[in-house]
Amino acid sequence: MTRVLLADDHAMMREGLSVLLTSAGMEIVGSVGNGQDAVRVAGVTLPDVVVMDLSMPEMNGIEATRKICSRTPATQVVMLSMHSNREHVYQAIRAGATGYVLKDAASAELVMAVRAVCAGRRYVSPAIGVLSASSGQRGPLDSLSARESQVLQLVVEGRTSVEIAQVIHLSKTSVDTYRRRLMKKLGVSDVASLVKLAVRHGLTPPG
Repeated sequence: MTRVLLADDHAMMREGLSVLLTSAGMEIVGSVGNGQDAVRVAGVTLPDVVVMDLSMPEMNGIEATRKICSRTPATQVVMLSMHSNREHVYQAIRAGATGYVLKDAASAELVMAVRAVCAGRRYVSPAIGVLSASSGQRGPLDSLSARESQVLQLVVEGRTSVEIAQVIHLSKTSVDTYRRRLMKKLGVSDVASLVKLAVRHGLTPPG
C-alpha cells in the first residue's frame, strides 16, 4: 500500500485529499500545515510520497521538497500548486519533485500522479506540458544558500526582521545582514523589489 504524507496549509484541502487518496487504496501517514512540519514528519514516517503544496508559511514547498529529497531520497514528492508558469515548475523539479499537479485539475489526476512517481516516472499536469529538468536553465534564486532562501521566504511572507529572528533563532542584526546580502546578490535596491523578484521566479507567499 502506498504511504502518503499530506502537506498543505488549508485543513479542508488536506481533508479532501485524504478522502480522495484513501478511497484510491492509499494510506495517509501524516497531515501537516507547513513546510517545516513536512520535513520533520517525513523524516519520521518515511512516506513513499509527499503531496506538497507549493505555497505554505515558514518554509515553502520548494525548500521543503529540497530538504526531504536530500534527507529521505526514497521519498517522492508531488507538488500541488495553482501556478502553471514554467518558472514554478522548474523550481519544483530542480528541488527534486517528480510530480507537479495543478490544484484545479481533476482529482483523478492526483491519483495518477502519485501512482506514476511511485512507479519511477515523472508526472506533470498535461495543462502545463512536458518540461525537462535537464534544460540547464537556472534562475537567480538558485544562487542562494539554504539560510538565505529561508530568510527570503519569510521576507516574502511580510515578516519583520524581529519576527524572522524569532522564527530562525538569529539576532535581528544577523537577519538585517541577510536582507542586505540578498538584495546585493539579487541586484535589487529595496525590499519591495526583492519580493517582486522572488515571486516572479517561483517563490510564492502563502495563499
